[in-house]
Amino acid sequence: MKKRCSLITTFLLLLTCFLINAQDFEKNNDKWSKGWTNFTPNKTDYPKAEEKLPNIIASTTYLRNDIVYYMTGDVYVINNAFLTIQEGTIIRCDHENPASLIVTRGAKLIAAGSKAYPIIFTSNKASKSRNSGDWGGIVILGSGKVNTVSGNNIIKENFNPQFSVYGGDKHDEETTIISHVRIEFPGSTMKRKEGSNGLSLYGLGSRSIVENIMVSYSGQDSYSIQGGANNIRNLISLKSNESDYHIAEGFTGDLNSILAVRHPYIASPKGSYAIEVSGYNNDAGYRPDTVTDVTITNATLVNLSDKSNYQHTSAAIHSTNSAVTYINNSKISGFSDVVKFDKSYTSLPTIQKAFMMDNSFFNIHNDGVKVAHQFIKKDALSILKYNRFTKSFVTVNDLFNDPQSNVAPKFQLKQSLNTYMVMQ
Repeated sequence: MKKRCSLITTFLLLLTCFLINAQDFEKNNDKWSKGWTNFTPNKTDYPKAEEKLPNIIASTTYLRNDIVYYMTGDVYVINNAFLTIQEGTIIRCDHENPASLIVTRGAKLIAAGSKAYPIIFTSNKASKSRNSGDWGGIVILGSGKVNTVSGNNIIKENFNPQFSVYGGDKHDEETTIISHVRIEFPGSTMKRKEGSNGLSLYGLGSRSIVENIMVSYSGQDSYSIQGGANNIRNLISLKSNESDYHIAEGFTGDLNSILAVRHPYIASPKGSYAIEVSGYNNDAGYRPDTVTDVTITNATLVNLSDKSNYQHTSAAIHSTNSAVTYINNSKISGFSDVVKFDKSYTSLPTIQKAFMMDNSFFNIHNDGVKVAHQFIKKDALSILKYNRFTKSFVTVNDLFNDPQSNVAPKFQLKQSLNTYMVMQ
């Protein structure tokens, strides 16, 4: 009898804590995203480019905001050079010879925009004619920890081999400072089927600053974070063709206050997820005690689906190769399931150790958890307990305040969070 009373007391305490936290959860602060973002970049008229960037930057270089720059082909920052970009600078990026900025290991990109004057990388096409994947993207190579057997790796596709190595033993490196930056229409597949993501961070050092970034209409992933250790915050991914956040190669750290806005008709045949997290790289091997381990807090992951098109959606999160993920204080809506696990998760205890989600909300149209091994399926839903959910699928416009605004979409729930059911 005492044991039963103790269990009931424990459950009531957990539920009370959940209800208290739920009140805080409804007050998620999105002020950080106002003033510098642009949810209709195809309608924006940017000035024409005036000065072409060289394809090799081998010495300290400063880009001024009174000049509009033109970037074409691969632009490498090498030889431990610093590339500093003044707030408010605009860089127009070639679509015919798709531009990419590659900051090599030892070099540094300092792109510190401001709320009033963000730094903008965008297509060189005229307004209303820009498309996903017009140009390549930004690639930053660091000397931070990578969980490959060798401790380093080479970026895929046809980048210059001598400038393609990342990873090392400088785990506390200040690899980059990048803040209040918009990256619009990157992710070209013309030159590279992989690797041309909006922002790619390889071997990121823990002293780096990565915050207040918006990637819009990427033809590949919006963000690719491979290895390293850092606490990254205030990221937006708008209507990416592939995954919004791809995290792999032993990255450890936090992603705090992130937004992913997807559309059911914008997706890749390879699979597109709001978050794709992989424990290690299949091709490079790994050290078993260093799998990817990420904590995601204050995430809003939304697919703008309704009852006429929700069948085109996938899971919000795809977890592969034994990755470890913790989601808290977050909203997931419009997807088929919350999470999908690959065959590396061979039992329910394995999944329970690798994935946890609490004090969060989800609105989906399928079971909630997809597994590769069907004998796990019956009990897999238990990993979502102590989260709130809709009893049946709710269309995006009925669930949120103003989710499709072209100025500043709002993803506050129309009803109080406490009116929804609790998974037990």
